[in-house]
Amino acid sequence: MTGARRLPWALVLAGALLAGCGGGDGDDVGGEGGAPELSVTGAYLPEPVNPEVAGGFLTVRNAGGADDALVSVSSDLTGSVEMHETVDNAMRRVEELPIPAGGTLALERGGSHLMFVDLAEPPVEGDVVTVELRFEVSEPLTVEVPVESATHTGGENDHGDHGDHEGHEGHGEDGEAGEENSP
Repeated sequence: MTGARRLPWALVLAGALLAGCGGGDGDDVGGEGGAPELSVTGAYLPEPVNPEVAGGFLTVRNAGGADDALVSVSSDLTGSVEMHETVDNAMRRVEELPIPAGGTLALERGGSHLMFVDLAEPPVEGDVVTVELRFEVSEPLTVEVPVESATHTGGENDHGDHGDHEGHEGHGEDGEAGEENSP
């Protein structure tokens, strides 16, 4: 009977030890560091000048306390969406793009970006493309990405730190900013 009385205490001790050891899989939301908390802003796809490929741009913000990484992308536009980075003016495909805790992953012209390849039909300005972003830790995010003019740079939709648009160049032929996508 002594062995039977020790079994519950052994289970309690084992449970306490396991509870004290973090699994390290990013699911420890309340613990030190927490989990990634991802959101997407400023998404756009310029109308492609080459009918076979298109570039996609957006910013993934990680307000959480743990790193994550963008590991794959899919879209209703094409069966093949690649992640690219540009280093020393050379573009190369990558398997993942890191998203640091408390930081951002900026996919922008001249840097890291999405490449939609083998387009059956190129999108035109005014279209909306559905994109699913998949991450190493976080659940996938689905983003509705507007197709903008070929010369669009993303500045019109992200007013974060450049304020008033009067006298600000690059917003179109007459200097107008276009429609806001944020409240």
